Amino acid sequence: MAQAGTDNRLNSLGFAKPPAETRVVVAMSGGVDSSVVAAQLAEQGYDVVGVTLQLYDHGQALAKKGACCAGLDIQDARRIAADMKFPHYVLDYENKFRESVIEEFAESYLAGATPVPCIRCNERVKFRDLMETARDLGADCMATGHYIQRFDGVNRAELHAAADPSRDQSYFLFSTTQAQLDYLRFPLGHLKSKDETRALARKYGLPVADKPDSQDICFVPNGSYAAVIEKLRPGAAEPGDIVDLEGRVLGRHKGVIHYTIGQRRGLGIGGGEPLYVVRLDPEGHRVIVGPKQALETRLIPIREINWLGDGAFDAVREHQIMVKVRSTRPPRAAIIRPLGPTSAEVELLTPEEGVAPGQACVFYAPDSSRVLGGGWIWRGA
Repeated sequence: MAQAGTDNRLNSLGFAKPPAETRVVVAMSGGVDSSVVAAQLAEQGYDVVGVTLQLYDHGQALAKKGACCAGLDIQDARRIAADMKFPHYVLDYENKFRESVIEEFAESYLAGATPVPCIRCNERVKFRDLMETARDLGADCMATGHYIQRFDGVNRAELHAAADPSRDQSYFLFSTTQAQLDYLRFPLGHLKSKDETRALARKYGLPVADKPDSQDICFVPNGSYAAVIEKLRPGAAEPGDIVDLEGRVLGRHKGVIHYTIGQRRGLGIGGGEPLYVVRLDPEGHRVIVGPKQALETRLIPIREINWLGDGAFDAVREHQIMVKVRSTRPPRAAIIRPLGPTSAEVELLTPEEGVAPGQACVFYAPDSSRVLGGGWIWRGA
């Protein structure tokens, strides 16, 4: 694996002992990525323990009967563990997931933010609670199928973007703490394409080799945030006015939860120049629209910063680095001015469109693939 240490006495996971004496818990989702990780480590002779989290019930989330994709994923993980002859456990984390992720998602969305629940899931469930379980099982480390890289730096373990930019998941893992990073391993981060992963799956004879990737948030499988919010918070979709930047009423809407910052289509106020959602006012039940240029943001306040760089985050007046404010957009140059150990103001050297509260702002080194942490955008600049 690409993340092996430079010392020849270290095994591929970085431990100075044989693989057979190295216990690794693999977080198995039932998909091809984590399945390949488990199979690869088992083949290399590690003491592998597979753990799958039951996080949600699609039937409950969508008020439909028979929608149990989560159950199928668990069955896939269990079957692979049986075929590869290593123990596998299923942990019921539905309550933790609901309290730590789904409830906040609903509240944040109702407050007019654009939440990223996958980050909170990694932060609060997979990399916190599951890691505690891994330690309880006596594991030396925990491995996942995420596309991100971990290197042993001069001062500490470092987080780096994946070798394949199209698969890179660093945006969703910025809140990984240093202590967690010391314990985690990401065996797929060095692969150049998903085709390589599927080729490995076929090599190991895995039944999930051609299983499609999940495209949606797990508890929002049809992509309709509003439908899930209405299920979780009945009556949340109160109608209101669509107004321009001067407050003039242009139309009516069926609920703020049906709109996101940057949205253009579906406003129902045709005619004239194109208008976009530039702000949401959930308390006043208003959707504020304006021209495209009104979406441009240069100054972004962030908080809950997780710093993975060298030295204290607020030990310097400013950091000149790269930032990413959306998972699908490339990093861009910025200046970050600390306001304290976990808060700052980010100044983008070129404006970004569609920046919204609730999104993450992730930091990258300007001269390497290193991830320096990130924080949460908490109000409009």
